[in-house]
Amino acid sequence: MTSGSAVLRRQLELWRENFNMASDKLKRKVTSAFKMHGLLLRPEASRYLAEVLQSVTELELEDALERIINAVEKQLLSSNMIELSTVEGAVQECSRSCDETIEHVFNIIGAFDVPRYVYNSERKKFLPLAMSSHPEPNLFGAARDKAELFRERYTILQQRTHRHELFTPPVIGAHPDDSRSKFQLKTVDTLLGNTAKVGEVIVLGMITQLKEGKFFLEDPTGTVQLDLSKAQFHSGLYTESCFVLAEGWYEDQIFHVNAFGFPPTEPSSTTRAYYGNVNFFGGPSSTSVKASVKLKQLEEENEDAMFVFVSDIWLDQVDVLEKLHTMFAGYSAVPPTCFIFCGNFSSAPYGKNHVKSLKESLKNLADIICEYSDIRERSRFVFVPGPEDPGPGFILPRPPLAENITEEFRQQVPFSMFTTNPCRIQYCSQEIVVFREDLVNKMCRNCVRFPGSNLDIPNHFVKTILSQGHLTPLPLFVSPVYWAYDYALRVYPVPDLIVIADKYDPFTASNTDCLIINPGSFPRSGFSFKVYYPSNKTVEDSKLQGL
Repeated sequence: MTSGSAVLRRQLELWRENFNMASDKLKRKVTSAFKMHGLLLRPEASRYLAEVLQSVTELELEDALERIINAVEKQLLSSNMIELSTVEGAVQECSRSCDETIEHVFNIIGAFDVPRYVYNSERKKFLPLAMSSHPEPNLFGAARDKAELFRERYTILQQRTHRHELFTPPVIGAHPDDSRSKFQLKTVDTLLGNTAKVGEVIVLGMITQLKEGKFFLEDPTGTVQLDLSKAQFHSGLYTESCFVLAEGWYEDQIFHVNAFGFPPTEPSSTTRAYYGNVNFFGGPSSTSVKASVKLKQLEEENEDAMFVFVSDIWLDQVDVLEKLHTMFAGYSAVPPTCFIFCGNFSSAPYGKNHVKSLKESLKNLADIICEYSDIRERSRFVFVPGPEDPGPGFILPRPPLAENITEEFRQQVPFSMFTTNPCRIQYCSQEIVVFREDLVNKMCRNCVRFPGSNLDIPNHFVKTILSQGHLTPLPLFVSPVYWAYDYALRVYPVPDLIVIADKYDPFTASNTDCLIINPGSFPRSGFSFKVYYPSNKTVEDSKLQGL
């Protein structure tokens, strides 16, 4: 019996040693992960996390730690020393968000509800607004907001460009041939500080016209005049207020440009590999829905899900109402997940009678929808205002149609939502941006030099939007923006689908793992619209034939 007890005691001691070794190894991993984010854990906090993560598999450990660290960073931290109470709160939030994931299937996110993240150059990461020095956004922005608007656009593109393989510094000890293709970004002040000729430089900056007929390149360090007489333009629509990579040589206070290109684009997956599961997009989820396996599975299984995008619904025109009648009749057997109707909702502004006319038109639409009970009860209806709909001018983001206009419609059609322009839609793990603006013609009219040889305007347009990471890379006098809410117009990280509802001809294009579609003007394009199937990310061109 004595020898048996000794063996048992030895087995228990070995088990304890192995457990302690595993626990110490886990603690080291936890501490190391926090240090990578510039955070230090109190001993009791690291012990608590080691206990919590004990049952997590090796494969899931990295994701679990990333979620906890993100939750910690969202809290107001007085220092980088993390207390036990902070970690406990983060763990509770993560466990709660996992339970709620299944409820985050479909959400409409207004422009004024988009979370704001500010890039911190020292920590090389995006921080929530509460952790930055920026004030809460205000519609009546201060001068600082206007300066920050362009500075933030520049900073986002700069950090993205520096990460690109063409601009990363060569590895120490690498073969000389490996570093030949590497480029080094310069700033404007490095040019201005030279009296001699400087050859073969690349500068990231914004095109501006500070003097009539003379273009300048501007960045946070200064401005330099450009000579574009020999400049070659890569594909894209180069407008004022666009950020470009200008390659050329500097002499006598003039930057002689040989070539203009856009900052390189970056797929969403690459961005998230650097910044983890931060929810840049918005919505109820505390982390990015891209990280949810459950939502991804739901998305793939629901093959019948479809989104119908229609623009310029002129509800005051009889033929438009007749075509909508036909559309609902066709979809009545298999109701779409959502109809996204973009303005303008009238064929012309009616002055003082505009509001009254629009209320009557919406009532007519509600009556048509109510004829198809399956669609009324199973489909959602999202309304995005157009530039000529009743509202406070042409400044973006644009608020929803006023409640007194839409009240009667919402009572008749329960699953309807009137939202901002632009707006965001989160469906399962997919991110969709909807923007109603006649943007293509505006950008073509404001080009520094119109693309001559290749007139594939949609692809030029798409490349411009994605490389700028912004919906309106135009001067503020052409496309006014509430300065403090400029971040709501970002498309970074790149979403899955961008809908530019423009009166330009319908098109579908793809770039950087992102689909960009234009349904076109419903009445002007022969009653054409677009249908999107999220389960396989395909777009269908649709058109209602004439009677």
